[in-house]
Amino acid sequence: MPDLDQISGFDWDDGNARKSADKHDVSMAEAEQVFFNEPLLVVDDPKHSTAEPRFHALGRTDRGRRLHITFTVRAGGTRIRVISARDMSRRERTIYETQA
Repeated sequence: MPDLDQISGFDWDDGNARKSADKHDVSMAEAEQVFFNEPLLVVDDPKHSTAEPRFHALGRTDRGRRLHITFTVRAGGTRIRVISARDMSRRERTIYETQA
């Protein structure tokens, strides 16, 4: 599990940022907000962690939009690289509301 207290910023891939914006209507700013708002639920993603550890974050934007962020940590554990960002599914909202 990443130590989010060590994070100093974000590392965006242009393709991933465009996909999140075009396909899911999630801006980079909204995706980043999730990591600064409480509650935040972060879980491992061992199924997709073959090349590097991946994680899922469930959280809220400043305006209360509930998002699911798939991410990895780079630069020695100091930068979050968002892989995808989208609205939570109904099932994810239930998990978030009961576990976060």
